[in-house]
Amino acid sequence: MRVALLTPDQHESMVDLLCELNAYYHEADPASREAVCDHFFRNLIAPASPLLLAAATGENGKVLGFAAFFFVHSLVEPNPERSRQCTLKELFVSAAARSRGVGKAIVSWVARHALEHGCCRIDWPVNAANHRGIAFYEGLGAERQVERISHRLSGESMSRLANEAAVRGSVADPSIGQA
Repeated sequence: MRVALLTPDQHESMVDLLCELNAYYHEADPASREAVCDHFFRNLIAPASPLLLAAATGENGKVLGFAAFFFVHSLVEPNPERSRQCTLKELFVSAAARSRGVGKAIVSWVARHALEHGCCRIDWPVNAANHRGIAFYEGLGAERQVERISHRLSGESMSRLANEAAVRGSVADPSIGQA
């Protein structure tokens, strides 16, 4: 097994794995291969995409698993040793390759890559119901961040809030910014 940044010759195999990922999350109504392929090329590996994709491949070159991650700088930590951070957006291993060390190899590679690029830590979310994933991450030495709570704004709530900004303009209080 080899882990490295995704290369163009692995794109088709990566799309196969993204289809498996999509089916995992949307079991009742998975997206078509065409839709997944379009999303992959148009968004995930587009020149403006901040995502980096690390792929674990077997001897035949087929992608067995991947990590999608990106680097950010802290807004509150100017110290160069603690400013740059890595965010792991997704870790996924094909069902056929699970429990064979693929996930650990990918996360180990991402950790090395992050350190080589000046990152002091890796952060990622995990679904609270994903007990196997949580056990895997904690087995790697990851610490659960209980002081952090994740929030999501979407659908009607997001539209309603956006409409408030449109009605008022971009400033909540018109007196803000006036001398």
